[in-house]
Amino acid sequence: MKEIDIVKIHKKLSRKLDEERYMHTLGVEFTACSLAMKYGIDKDKARLAGLLHDCAKAYDSSEYLDICAKYNISVNEAEKKNPGLLHAKLGGFFTMKKYHVTDGEIVDAIICHTTGKPDMNLLEKIIYISDYIEPGRDILKLPRIDEIRMTAFTDIDSALFMILEDTMKHLKNSGHVIDPMTEKTYLYYKEKEINR
Repeated sequence: MKEIDIVKIHKKLSRKLDEERYMHTLGVEFTACSLAMKYGIDKDKARLAGLLHDCAKAYDSSEYLDICAKYNISVNEAEKKNPGLLHAKLGGFFTMKKYHVTDGEIVDAIICHTTGKPDMNLLEKIIYISDYIEPGRDILKLPRIDEIRMTAFTDIDSALFMILEDTMKHLKNSGHVIDPMTEKTYLYYKEKEINR
């Protein structure tokens, strides 16, 4: 991986993101780095992906559709109904365009950190899970978070499935639009969990 000035990225994000989002970002960076060390993958990649995963949140979600149109980024029906889902795709795009990080594994982990995707690699799983379990997440709003946090450090696939299960339940109960990729990811990991 090309040498990246992580201090400059921290400074840029601290100016662009609101304080709450920046603190969340630091939590994801820390958690991703910890999980990477636990599971023996490149901690610098995990740290950078965690740091940049919400870099598109510097923009208002009302701008997302226009930005996607400008740069020919595909948008599905669920994303049209809920443009906030686009922050992951745009995060991957801005990671390359504005932060000059071109490592495909980092970019892919950022792109799928919201919906997940079937057959995620370890870095993708780590960023997806870190976004959910980082220390600043409100335990009152997320069911089983303490159990998921512990499980993430002992059985990453079980933790991933628990998050997907809780996410699908929340989306269905609240009447939110379910992105087709979220549903595909859930069904894929449900099948894997059944067959373990």
